[in-house]
Amino acid sequence: MTAITQAEIERTVQAALMAHGAGAFPAAEVARAVAQAEALGNRICGLYYLESYCQQLQTGRVKGDVIPVVSAPRPATVYVDALMGFAQPAFAYGLAPALDAARQYGIASLAVGHAHTCTALGYFTEQIARAGIIGLGMTNASPIVAPPGGKTRMIGTNPIAFSVPDGEGRLAMQFDQSTTTVALGKITMAKAAGEVIPEGWAVDADGNPTTDPEAALAGSLVSTGGPKGWGFGLMAELLTAGLTGGVLSRNVKPLKAPEGPPHDLGQYYILIDPSASGAFMDRLDQFKTYLGEDPAGRMPGQMRNPADPVNVDPAAWAQAQALAGIED
Repeated sequence: MTAITQAEIERTVQAALMAHGAGAFPAAEVARAVAQAEALGNRICGLYYLESYCQQLQTGRVKGDVIPVVSAPRPATVYVDALMGFAQPAFAYGLAPALDAARQYGIASLAVGHAHTCTALGYFTEQIARAGIIGLGMTNASPIVAPPGGKTRMIGTNPIAFSVPDGEGRLAMQFDQSTTTVALGKITMAKAAGEVIPEGWAVDADGNPTTDPEAALAGSLVSTGGPKGWGFGLMAELLTAGLTGGVLSRNVKPLKAPEGPPHDLGQYYILIDPSASGAFMDRLDQFKTYLGEDPAGRMPGQMRNPADPVNVDPAAWAQAQALAGIED
C-alpha cells in the first residue's frame, strides 16, 4: 500500500476530473468525497470510481460543468435539480437551505433529482449531522435485485444512511448500508480478484444460490433478510425516484459503463431537528449509557476514524496520477 495524505488525494482527484471536463467546484466536491471514502477504508466508493467518472465526463454521461438549480416547492421542502451532473455539488447547493428549513419547521426534506450516482450515501447524512440535525438518506441504483424468490431484476442495492449528532458537532451514531446482503462493489471486486463469494450474497440467472461472482453479476443480489430487506429497498426506490423525478432502477444502465444515458438518479433526505423534542438528547445519552454496560455494546459508526495519511492501493493511485496528468 502507498501512504498518501487526504489533501493530496483531493488535489489529484480534482485535477483528474478537471482534465476530463469537470468544472472546479464540482470537481472539488467529488474529490472531497473520494478522499473521505479512502480515509475510511471504503475503497469501493473511493479511487475505484475515478476512471469511470473521467470516462463518463468525456462521453457526456455525466455533466461536469452544470450549475444545480435549487427551489422550494413548499415550506420545508427543498428540491435540487442536478441537471445530470454529479450528486456531490448538487447536495452542497441544497444543504444550507434544507438545514435552515429543518431548524425553522423542525423537519424538512431535501430531494436531489437528475443526478449521477452519489456512491457513499453516509458522506451526505454525516454533513447533516455535523450541523446538529438528524439525517436520514436513501438512493436508488442500477437494477441488480430481484424480488424474493424471483429472477427479474427490479431495484438496485438502494442504500439507506442514518446519522445522528452528539450535540457537540460530532456524530453519536451512523450507519450506511445497502438493502442487499452486500454491496454490488463487493461482487465486482471479488470477480476482479478471481475470488469466490459467500453463499447467501447472490443468486444466478436461474434464481439458484451461487458463490461465483460472475454468475452473481448475471443474476441478482439477495435482499438483506429476504422480504424485510426487499421492503426497505422498495421504500427507497419509490421515495428516491418518485419524490425527485429521477428514473426507476429498472431504467438505469450499469453505473460504471463509460457510455450510455445519464444515470438520472435521485437522492432523498429527511432532516430532523432534535431540539424539536426536549427529550431527544437525554434519551440518546441514556441509551449510550445502557449500551456501555454490555462489553460488546457500541453505537454504529462509533469506531469510525478517518486515516491521514491514507494507505491507498498503489495501482489505483498510479491510475489517479495518470488521469490527472501527473508524472510519478
